[in-house]
Amino acid sequence: MNHPNGTAALSRPPSVPDDSVLVLRVMPLPADVNSNGDVFGGWIMAQVDMAGAVLPSRIARGRIATVAVNEFIFKQPVSIGDLLSFYARVLRVGRSSVTVHVEVFAERNPADPQVVKVTEANLTYVAIDGEGKPRPLPPQ
Repeated sequence: MNHPNGTAALSRPPSVPDDSVLVLRVMPLPADVNSNGDVFGGWIMAQVDMAGAVLPSRIARGRIATVAVNEFIFKQPVSIGDLLSFYARVLRVGRSSVTVHVEVFAERNPADPQVVKVTEANLTYVAIDGEGKPRPLPPQ
């Protein structure tokens, strides 16, 4: 899908659920690759953690901390030049915690644009007070 100026469209992949929100878009740099030329899994995990925190931060209206990475699946390698889009949706809201699902899509090959899912994860965050102790979420 191309814009009139010839650039690839930054559109929502069709497989992204309607209740998911684009929370981060980033392009890895050469310093982010391993000796095989693929982006480090740890770099991707850090980006997923930042993306996953966006919605819980809004719900908690304050500090949060990552308490669990419930599932993390690397589906395809990520390369320099891939533009990564991170979509998040809330799976569960508890008394003090929020669990989110994050899906990561790579836009690659600008000459013949392709969008592929490269990673997905479920993470849980907990609202914390000024001393780092769990606190109840505010009424929604």
